[in-house]
Amino acid sequence: MFSSNKTRDRIISEDVENGEASRPLLGDHNVVFSVDDDSDEESLAGPSKTEHSVRFQEDVQVIGPPLRSTTASREAEYELDSDEIDDEPEITSTPRGHMSPNMPLIVGLLDSSRRSFDSPLPLNDANGRDLDLEAIAAKRTAGGGLFDSIANMANSILGAGLPYAINQAGFFMGFLLLVVLCGVTDWTINLIVINAKLSGSHTYIEIMNHCFGSSGRAAVSFFQFSFAFGGMCAFGIIIGDTIPHVIRSIFPTLYKIPVLGLLTNRQFVIFLCTTCVSYPLSLYRDIHKLSRASGLALISMVIIVASVLVEGPGVPSILKGDPSMRFSFVNAGIFQAIGVISFAFVCHHNSLLIYGSLRTPTLDRFAQVTHVSTFISLVSCCTLAVSGYVVFTDKTQGNILNNFPSNNTMINVARFCFGLNMFTTLPLELFVCREVIEDYFFPHEDFNPQRHLFFTTTILFSSMTLAMITCDLGVMLEITGGVSATALAFIFPAACYLKLSNQSLPWYSRNRLPAFLCVTFGVIVMTLSLFLALKKSWTKEGEATICM
Repeated sequence: MFSSNKTRDRIISEDVENGEASRPLLGDHNVVFSVDDDSDEESLAGPSKTEHSVRFQEDVQVIGPPLRSTTASREAEYELDSDEIDDEPEITSTPRGHMSPNMPLIVGLLDSSRRSFDSPLPLNDANGRDLDLEAIAAKRTAGGGLFDSIANMANSILGAGLPYAINQAGFFMGFLLLVVLCGVTDWTINLIVINAKLSGSHTYIEIMNHCFGSSGRAAVSFFQFSFAFGGMCAFGIIIGDTIPHVIRSIFPTLYKIPVLGLLTNRQFVIFLCTTCVSYPLSLYRDIHKLSRASGLALISMVIIVASVLVEGPGVPSILKGDPSMRFSFVNAGIFQAIGVISFAFVCHHNSLLIYGSLRTPTLDRFAQVTHVSTFISLVSCCTLAVSGYVVFTDKTQGNILNNFPSNNTMINVARFCFGLNMFTTLPLELFVCREVIEDYFFPHEDFNPQRHLFFTTTILFSSMTLAMITCDLGVMLEITGGVSATALAFIFPAACYLKLSNQSLPWYSRNRLPAFLCVTFGVIVMTLSLFLALKKSWTKEGEATICM
């Protein structure tokens, strides 16, 4: 027994002396790396070989060093070794490109790196088109962090019309609706990303197409575009209603000065802000690049909330509402309030854009973005809604800033910040409109700069034109906004989840019941909102207001 092992040790020592230390690990046919020395070459091939040469062997089997934990087992194996010295250890070959469970990591690395010696890297995709190496390299550092996505999502949610929702629903019911709908919004935003994972899709349109075919694809495309485009028109109208008013209050005689007087003109200010601020921001391809503008908009929203909170109690008594209605429980306009709150909280149409803009897009990271964004929005909205409603009660307007006198300096600053918020939020909606067109009409085509520029310009200046000629879109905005918001936020995400989840489970199971209730709630709210909007369209209140 011991003689065979002593003979084996003697063979190993002779190999070490001859410079062939790799032989115990690799057979003669498995050389990983060898350098031909001059002295060796002279002895083998004569003086004709004078240069060093390096050669690599393709099929490599590297055996890792023994671990300390295996010492005892190796000693037992030593005792069980046979006395015959001609027993060679059996070397099993692993198919090329596959890793054995016991294979060290270096084998896989060598196998994968062997491509650089055997064949060039493929420079074409599956369709035979050339790959953009610069774009591939840029993807390593593309995307934004959590703060960028939080800023974009929170900016999509915040607004100044929520005190009006509490006026419609009543103080306690309105506050309850704010909290509940914020929680439902948080859940359905994450549900969209879960649906994308379950369906293997990348956009809202692809999810609906996977679940409901071409009809679902057309429906979500229409609702996404109409909601985003209607929001762009509304933002332009708000710019025209706030910025010129602030300029006139600061410079009362400015309108008399030639050229500079244009700064008090509603149409010119809309054109100037849209062209010089919103348009350059809209030309970006990646939504995370708007995070700095969204961060500025969040600061503006803090100023608005603080202004209403501080200046509200000090307004003249003639502007205040009925004190007896401050803490009402429920009012008749509860369904209008649900529509207003849903419209404010909806950011589902750009949720996958925000998810894709993360540098490391995972469900956990996006859940953090959603929770933080909705919490910030809830705190801001509740503070603004409660502080505004308790002062103006039944006189609360759709834009709470319009309840304050025109000569209030701090409120004028808030009005300016609100206008600033609008033309930095407008590009977020344009991203959605452009993405819908690209995904619906050009789903299999590469990015085209000319097409990108054309759609960006056409969509933006179309909404700007509507904002310049109308002061109020009337019932059309309520129909497209209310119906689209309800469908995008409550009906579609939950319906897709019911379609993609385990169909063997009953609808009342723990996993499927919340989605079923969400679909039912959405259908009821959408039906009532549409009915009330159509009823309003028969009155003068529902007509669009033209202001040239």
